[in-house]
Amino acid sequence: MTTNQPKSAYFMPSGIDSLTIHTLSVLVDNEPGVLARVIGLFSGRGYNIESLTVSETEHQSHLSRITIVTRGSEGVLKQIKAQLDRLVPVHSVSDLTIEAKENGHEKPLERELALIKVQGRGEARLEALRLADTFKAEVVDASTDHFIILMVGRSPRVEQFIQIMRPLGLVEVCKTGVAALGRGPKGVETKDV
Repeated sequence: MTTNQPKSAYFMPSGIDSLTIHTLSVLVDNEPGVLARVIGLFSGRGYNIESLTVSETEHQSHLSRITIVTRGSEGVLKQIKAQLDRLVPVHSVSDLTIEAKENGHEKPLERELALIKVQGRGEARLEALRLADTFKAEVVDASTDHFIILMVGRSPRVEQFIQIMRPLGLVEVCKTGVAALGRGPKGVETKDV
């Protein structure tokens, strides 16, 4: 069995464990340099980040949540979590993918936002607008020769919409990356907050 591994400048052992995609939620102090330290841990060890979002989520405590989607074997993912957990500004590391499965769900609740610019006139324009409506996307800016569509959804659905827009006049795309929360009533547990 061969797996399609992403191209990387780093050595990536082949096929011992199957590679899986996991969504990690990392609660950190909101201070200069923290994001660079977290990302440096990934790049320094050759781990790839497929999606990254970060924002201050707890203003009173000055805490930010970093949501990272990464791919690796079970052993690599355990190593990533352990190394993240040892960083001083990190308060907690949660593997939302594992937590979802433990709670009987396939995945955590994940959404991505995309702004999609499409240019077109006539039938192509009408078809693009019809499809935007079908995908429950919203036109947030428009002129006679282009429009910008806002779409929020699961990453595969957003990507499907983008691919459909290509032949209809897609100009450019800006995506936020995945935002995710664990399902159920519990929140992220922290070490010392």
